[in-house]
Amino acid sequence: MKGEISVAACVAALALSASTRAAASDPVVIGIIDDFTGVYADVQGQGGVEAVKMAVADSGGSVLGRKVTVLSADHQNKPDIGASKFREWADQGGLNMLIGGSNTGVNIAMAKVALAKKVPFIPIGPGGSSLTGADCTPYSIHYAYDTTALANGTASVIVKSGGKSWFFITADYAFGTQLQDSATKVINANGGKVLGAVRVPLGTTDFSSFLLQAQASGAQVLGLANAGTDFSNSLKSANEFGITKTMKPAALLAFLSDIHSLTLQTAQGLYLTTAWYWDLNEETRAFAKRFFAIMKKEPTSTQAAYYSATLQYLKAVKAAGTTDADQVMAQLRKTRISDMFTKDGYIRADGLMVHSMYVMQVKTPAESKYPWDYYRVIKVMSGEDAYGSQPDPSCPFVKR
Repeated sequence: MKGEISVAACVAALALSASTRAAASDPVVIGIIDDFTGVYADVQGQGGVEAVKMAVADSGGSVLGRKVTVLSADHQNKPDIGASKFREWADQGGLNMLIGGSNTGVNIAMAKVALAKKVPFIPIGPGGSSLTGADCTPYSIHYAYDTTALANGTASVIVKSGGKSWFFITADYAFGTQLQDSATKVINANGGKVLGAVRVPLGTTDFSSFLLQAQASGAQVLGLANAGTDFSNSLKSANEFGITKTMKPAALLAFLSDIHSLTLQTAQGLYLTTAWYWDLNEETRAFAKRFFAIMKKEPTSTQAAYYSATLQYLKAVKAAGTTDADQVMAQLRKTRISDMFTKDGYIRADGLMVHSMYVMQVKTPAESKYPWDYYRVIKVMSGEDAYGSQPDPSCPFVKR
């Protein structure tokens, strides 16, 4: 009997040792699920993948003696595809952390998978503030911006400068709804009013009927609660119809790639709110120079955030000495984030990464002195001014 127990113990010990060695040799897997072919493809897309690879390279290509590998997939702006791919990677691909690209609806679906599979999830591309509210999880960090910060920046500046009456062109899904709601709160709080809104399907190319409704409202401000090519196409159409001569367009979410596509001639004078700009300082310019060498264009704010989030995750894994999700999340939550993306970042109890935001105005062609010289800083908002100082009480995981 003693001999049998001894043999069994040896077999178990050998199996455990083999399992430990296998785990130690497994790669650390970072996944990216984003829009690579649709309306948001230029916002992050392949540029986001390259930014993650830059962060991996800057971390030495490995952590805890394990090689870091990067997976990417196109969610096609469909929540079921995003959630299914996340689940597949968690179950079969050895996924350790997922970065969520554009589309709030897709990221809400993926947040549910993060909770079920206990995989750290960093949504960077989506704007919906519900990701740190009703849709928060203990494994999510909403990293770059949200609809609250966008409204506290752009909408606040415009309404305080006299744009009191608004009509919204709103993307017809969770992001557009949340952005319009956030902006409406700011407008009402500052003595303005919303005269109307129209919901527009994602990927619309003909905005004429929607813009005519906006013009008929008599509103002073055309609130564009959309993004990507939807934003670009709606603003182009507004210019073509002469609507921007009587209504001030408000870019509630615009990226450097959008301004480049529109040209300064069309976009000049726009106010927008962003987390980052390539030409802010020497550090941002150094990163942008490296990125440009790969992509032949300057990085957007979210592509820079992809780099930062990857770098911070790998630092947390190293500091924790493990890829265990709970321990890594605990390390991230107690870490102050200081890199080329932000100098004052920290993670709030609801999972929001609080950091400074910038209100910008797009330069005129005459003001631009060199390629991609598109913005001038109008206002710097502290993280608390942009996002609020308290966690969202609707997040079910915030301790009351």
